[in-house]
Amino acid sequence: MEPIRILVVDDEVDFTEMLCLRLKEVGHLADAVHDGEACMSMLDQKPYDVLVLDIRMPGMDGLQVLRQIKSDHISTEVILLTGHGSTETAVEGMKRGAFDYALKPYEFTELLEKIQEARAVKKEREERIRKAEERSRMDRLEKNIRF
Repeated sequence: MEPIRILVVDDEVDFTEMLCLRLKEVGHLADAVHDGEACMSMLDQKPYDVLVLDIRMPGMDGLQVLRQIKSDHISTEVILLTGHGSTETAVEGMKRGAFDYALKPYEFTELLEKIQEARAVKKEREERIRKAEERSRMDRLEKNIRF
């Protein structure tokens, strides 16, 4: 199994350390940051497949970070995870492009399944884009050969 590149974004340091440790134990690559600005900086430095993003954080909150990610790093899937959730927050997060929404305390196996599902969606989308680009190149080649 190919490891999933995961970025955990939460202002609770103990939570992020424990979650990253558990994700690494099952074979994935996990990093943690503790605010939205650091999240955007990490995304600019290296690609991640899936973000586990807290909603309530100092500075940029999770919904602001999600909006920025869907603008600048559109292929990254985001799972919102919060201890202060509401139906309105969940709806708003999904409208802004989150893959899914989960509440703390979480069941690790359920969160891991969501991460795997998010990664599968990302890979399918990337494969469709690759095939479309390949078709476009073939169409251009065919067009050039005819003339």
